[in-house]
Formats: sequence, structure tokens, C-alpha cells
Amino acid sequence: MRILIISLNYAPEPTGIGLYSGELAQSLAEMGHDVSVIAANPHYPYWKLFGGYGRYGWTSASESGVRVTRCPIYIPKSASGGKRILHYFSFLVNALIPTLWRTITDPPDVVFCVAPSLISAPLALLAARLSGATSWLHVQDFEVEAGFATKHMSESGKIAKLARLFEAQMIGAFDRASSISREMCAKLVEKGRAADGVYELRNWADISRIHPQSSSGFRERWGIATEHVALYSGSIGRKQGIDLIVDVARKMRDRNDLTFVICGNGPTRGPMEAAAQGMDNIQFHDLQPIEDLNELLNLATIHLLPQRADAADLVLPSKMANMLASGRPIVAGVTTGHGLAREVEGAGLVCTPENADAMVDAIERLIDNPSSYRRYADEAADRARKRWSRAEIIGRFAHVLGDLIAAKDTSRLKNHGQRA
Repeated sequence: MRILIISLNYAPEPTGIGLYSGELAQSLAEMGHDVSVIAANPHYPYWKLFGGYGRYGWTSASESGVRVTRCPIYIPKSASGGKRILHYFSFLVNALIPTLWRTITDPPDVVFCVAPSLISAPLALLAARLSGATSWLHVQDFEVEAGFATKHMSESGKIAKLARLFEAQMIGAFDRASSISREMCAKLVEKGRAADGVYELRNWADISRIHPQSSSGFRERWGIATEHVALYSGSIGRKQGIDLIVDVARKMRDRNDLTFVICGNGPTRGPMEAAAQGMDNIQFHDLQPIEDLNELLNLATIHLLPQRADAADLVLPSKMANMLASGRPIVAGVTTGHGLAREVEGAGLVCTPENADAMVDAIERLIDNPSSYRRYADEAADRARKRWSRAEIIGRFAHVLGDLIAAKDTSRLKNHGQRA
């Protein structure tokens, strides 16, 4: 298959959508498919252009068997509502010419569009229409509702109404739509998508690279002497509600057996570090290189996964799969019954979201009860192997994609025969 992927975020971004778009493209190429990618220059989660990439102009190169065209993009210092929309729109504008060029010179069989940014969806539809390709929309985040939940956008007024209308039209316009959890797939149907046109394409764990080990070199590197570590690693933004961890650490300052480690970058890290001034049981570090991810995740005794209460089913944190694969229990701030809660329960504990006391209680229930801890840890690793294998998830997706293209080709031939 010839596959064109349009994804604002892409490798070498170390976390979030870029990580998964990169691994998807590379895995499909390894299977023998001809894969091209149109992406922005890498900048997430630091909201700064990565070293070695120019601010202006376009580049094209083969990366891990994938033809990657990178576009310049406006990168705001703070991702507020208006600036974030401009950020997305600049990708749409700058991706237009390379997408059309790729479509004309090497027509794809599939155009696969990753949202965010949904603003680029019309470009993907145009490319599919021009080439006769199957169109596929993959929703990693419901960015309109997430914008409302994080107060980046007002829920009332003409802009909100237009945003909802645009979202519904785009979700319904593609041949197939997918998302990363059962609840998010159900939300696609709520927004007008027929259920038989929806597919669950989970984010995965690379269990060949992420696996349990007994120790971590980061203990010595960062001077951690406590028996236990509560770790959060990932983007630090308003959507995640990570600032709760500082409150939790403050409430647990009297424990001399626990260190909190926040490893990541993003717009709310500065205020969090300021709030943690004078606390000796919490450390902040930058995101680590992807090759050190297994070592980092195995630093944890417990992984922390706070979430905002009003964003629980709008996103399924991509980092969760690798947390499970490390064989460490998760403490997630999410209401029982939500999709994230179902994924975590049995492999960790869920607690009331945005409630520091509830998270303190969950952490202590795990680290103060070794037998329960071991049971949750074993289940986490087992669950990652059974539900979150990269090879299994992408292999199934490629098979579905092939069947969809074959069905479209059969329909096209049938219609051609009827006209003849």
C-alpha cells in the first residue's frame, strides 16, 4: 500500500502524538508499505524548535524507511486559545503545497490524517479526493472539547458554535474514523459518525523495549536515596492537571521513604517549580531521550497519572501503555466508570480526580502493602503484553486498512463495469 500520513506532530518528538505517529509510520514501512509523511518541524513538548531544524523552509528526507517532508510552523511561547489556533492554521497553510505535490506525483492508496490538528483535515480530504484514495481520520484528542475543558476556548458564542460544526463535518466526511479508546470511539458516534465506520486504534507499548527491571541508573544519577519513587513523565500542561502532584508531595513531606519525580516539559512547569520551592521530597527534570525511556520508567515504584475531571473521556493518556509495560502500578486521578479507570483498575488504583488527599491515600495503600503492590505490578506487565503490544495493534490496523482499500477497489471496478 502507498500510505500518506498527515500529522502535525511526528518523530523525533519524544512523547505524545509525535511519538505514536512516528512509530506507526515506521512500523508500516517495516511491513513493506510505501509510507510518506507530511509533518511540522519538531517542537513538542518544549514548544521550541528542536536543534538541527530550520525555522524557515521545507525539508524532505528518508527517515527509518519513511519519506518525511517537514514544514515550517508558528510555535507560540504559550499555547493559549488564539495562539494555538494560529499554530494549527500555520501547519495547514505550509503543508498545502507538499501534500498536493505528493498526491499528484505519487498518488497514495490511503490518506491518514491525525488530529490534532483537525484543521488539517480538509487538506487530507482534498488529497484523497484528487488521488481517489481511501481517507482515514485518527483522533488522538478531541481538541474542541479539550479546549473548552481547559478554558482555552469559551463554550458559548459564534466561535464555539462554528468549532463544533466544523468538528462534526470533518468526523463524518472521511471513509473511516478511529480513536484510541472505546469511550473516544463512542464519542465519534455521538458526533454523528456511523458506528460501522469507527475503529479503535489504541496507542501501544513497545514491549520489546519497555519491560520490568529491578533497578534504574537514574537513582544514582539524580541522587535519589529513598526506597520509593512516585514518577510522572510526560508533557506538563493544563490539560493534564499535573500541578496536583506538588500538593500531594507537600502533604507527604513527613515520609522519609518517598521521592516525587516530575520529568517533563511544558507551559505549567515553571509555576509548579515555583510552588515546590523549599520542598526536598520532589525533583524536576527534563524529558529524557527515548533510548533512556525504559531506564526512566523503571525508576518508579508508582506511576502517577493525574487528570482533570472534565477531560476524562476526551483523551486517553498515551503514556499509560508504557507505564504498564514497565511493570509498575499506576495511581490515576479519574472517576470510576470512565475508560481510563477501566484500563487502570487491577493494575493500579484510581482516586478522585483533582483531589490531593485521595491521591495521597492511594499512594500509601500501595507502598505500605507489599503483597498488594506485587499483585498490581504483575498485572500491569501482563496487561501490557496482552492488550498493548505495538506489533499486534499495528498489524491488525494494517490488515483492516488493506481490506478497506480492496473493498473500495472492488466497488470502483463494479461501478466502472455498470457504466460500460
